Amino acid sequence: MKLAFSTLGVPGLPLADVLRLASAHGYHGVELRAHPEEPVHPGLGPEERVAAAAACKAAGIEVVGIAGYVRVAAPGPDEPVIQELYGLLDLARDLGSGFVRVFPGAEDADATAARRLGTAAEYAADVGVRILLETHDSHRTGADAIRVLGLVGHRHVGALWDVMHTWLGGEQPAESYAALAPHLGYVQVKDIASAEDTAPLPLGAGVLPLAECVEVLSRHGWDGWLCWEYEKRWYEGAAPLEDLLGAGHDHLARLLNDSA
Repeated sequence: MKLAFSTLGVPGLPLADVLRLASAHGYHGVELRAHPEEPVHPGLGPEERVAAAAACKAAGIEVVGIAGYVRVAAPGPDEPVIQELYGLLDLARDLGSGFVRVFPGAEDADATAARRLGTAAEYAADVGVRILLETHDSHRTGADAIRVLGLVGHRHVGALWDVMHTWLGGEQPAESYAALAPHLGYVQVKDIASAEDTAPLPLGAGVLPLAECVEVLSRHGWDGWLCWEYEKRWYEGAAPLEDLLGAGHDHLARLLNDSA
């Protein structure tokens, strides 16, 4: 498995500094949070996109995913949701990323989410990018996510496994993997103190079953990305990710070694 981290942990940090951190601490990829307050987002012009892609290539760091905020099950008309998703897909293509992250965003709207994902899937195939529905909010478990993915049935629409949300939803890692495996794009890891206190902690310092998750993935020969999503943007009092990246890399490397 390959290791990455999300820029959610370094809000607003220039791309050059993100790439420097990744290189310095042994990460081979980054997930870029595609929000207008970040340096990389769908509003970038063509020259800025070319420059960003060139910087990543020069640093030898892969853009694992573009983390968008489209809610594919949200109430309202389809067209604004689909157009926003197209913009994320274009950005991923231009930066050489294989994945775009979307959220569900509403309960009892599986058919709505599947319809929109199915519409966008053909465009995703054209640009060579997969749309990943994250286990999150209204659909936090693997069992929840596959209700939607099963309706879509397109290889360019898959799943992003956020291990915190499946745990909060009461799923064991083996159950989550079994549900998501046919669709799995990559995995977001993190750690927290408890179900009531979800402020980000250094990897290994909390209660999330990271060892079990890595063991399940290893046992099944999965060799994709583990991406550390440290939610610094939402918890300003959390320790700076920059100070934790080295130890986080070493912790994941130990889990991988032990599982092997």
